[in-house]
Amino acid sequence: MTPNADFVKHFATRIVTMATLETFPNPRPERDYEIEIRCPEFTSLCPKTGLPDFGEIAIHYVPDRACIELKSLKYYLIDYRNQGIFYESATNKILDDLVAVCQPRRMTVTGAFSVRGGITTKVIAEYRQEDIRRGRL
Repeated sequence: MTPNADFVKHFATRIVTMATLETFPNPRPERDYEIEIRCPEFTSLCPKTGLPDFGEIAIHYVPDRACIELKSLKYYLIDYRNQGIFYESATNKILDDLVAVCQPRRMTVTGAFSVRGGITTKVIAEYRQEDIRRGRL
């Protein structure tokens, strides 16, 4: 078995779950306000090569009834260090998991990934509660 095949067999099939994510009640649910969270040391693994990918994950959201608890978010994001996943999939999965756990009014997750082969990548995934109500998602 080649090193790449070993990697894919062991890591690319692992799944990061949202089980570690926790929330707490929004202290001002009557008000729209934005929370910005930055994780400048996000790491995952390239599903093709098994080499580490580095980047920054930025989360901007307007909470509804719940806010994301930061320690649980930190541990959730650390789980990606052993996950073979493409940038686009990681960014969208983070958005989907966070929306499922805290059901915000709006949320944007941006993955800004470091240079690889002379190319940088930025992935922006968005959610709006009103889009659900209008049947857009």
